[in-house]
Amino acid sequence: MPQRPRIHITQPVAQSAIDRLKAVAEVHWNPDPLHIMTQAELVTAVRNNDILFCLLHDHVDATVINANPKLQAVASMTITPADIDIAAATARKLPVTVIPALLLDDATADLAWGLLLSLVRRVTEGDRLLRSGVYPGSQSCYMEGGGITGKTLGIVGMGGVGRAAATRARGFKLNVLYHDPHRIPAADEQALGVTWVPFEQLLSESDFVSIHAKLIPETRHLFNDAAFRRMKPTAYLVNTARGPIVDEQALVRALREKRLAGAGLDVYENEPQPHPELLNMQNVVMTPHTGSAISELRAAMANVVVDNILALLAGKQPPHCWNAEIYR
Repeated sequence: MPQRPRIHITQPVAQSAIDRLKAVAEVHWNPDPLHIMTQAELVTAVRNNDILFCLLHDHVDATVINANPKLQAVASMTITPADIDIAAATARKLPVTVIPALLLDDATADLAWGLLLSLVRRVTEGDRLLRSGVYPGSQSCYMEGGGITGKTLGIVGMGGVGRAAATRARGFKLNVLYHDPHRIPAADEQALGVTWVPFEQLLSESDFVSIHAKLIPETRHLFNDAAFRRMKPTAYLVNTARGPIVDEQALVRALREKRLAGAGLDVYENEPQPHPELLNMQNVVMTPHTGSAISELRAAMANVVVDNILALLAGKQPPHCWNAEIYR
């Protein structure tokens, strides 16, 4: 019998996905969901396997990719493989597969709203206070926060997540501004109840700014000292997109100098380490990049990765190949 292909998964994923792979391959995985594999561990895994099934936080550089000349693919459970050396893979005509963005639209928009609500209404701060034994009284001014209903939300990036966030804004009767280099059709603007404005106007008029842009060279440090100076000192920033869109040092300065009311963050400039000053700020709500952390969604994501792998093993072009030019 021909030898079954060997697949290594860098962290535990849904059992349904693992079972599908086990039906056609020998499958190994790192069993610890808190351990991110080091470069040396990834090199060892690649040397001993035919396909690497990796997650968003894995750094798959040229050293890892070239550790096994017989490596068949890097199958990623991410939308944009920012931490995979695409050039090195493409040079070897090695397919790098991804998952479609639309899978995560609703989950990411939900988390953005969760961060905004927790931040503006001081939910996490109140939770910590109560657990410490302090109950200031149900009408004490000690825990007064901001309101949301009827104010202005600025959305930066009107892709799938931005549109999902705008849809949720209706329930809060918000005036929704958006900025995107590619303005959406007028009919879509009307249906969503959003108004396109220049970036500077969005910053100066919004009470809440929610980032849903892609990380590209033009958006790296889009939110810098100049951007924060344009925002209201009563405004809040939410980022569930990509960390490097925000200059974290500039954000810390704005918060420290009270030029910004607060920030809700799920992503960080230098993951997995947020700026240390953010950790001690009461007006910052933080989650560890959990935009897709819904059991059924993660299962669907893992199974899309399996779809890509099964296509590869069948000698076909995978349905979600980032470097599809290798097939031309």
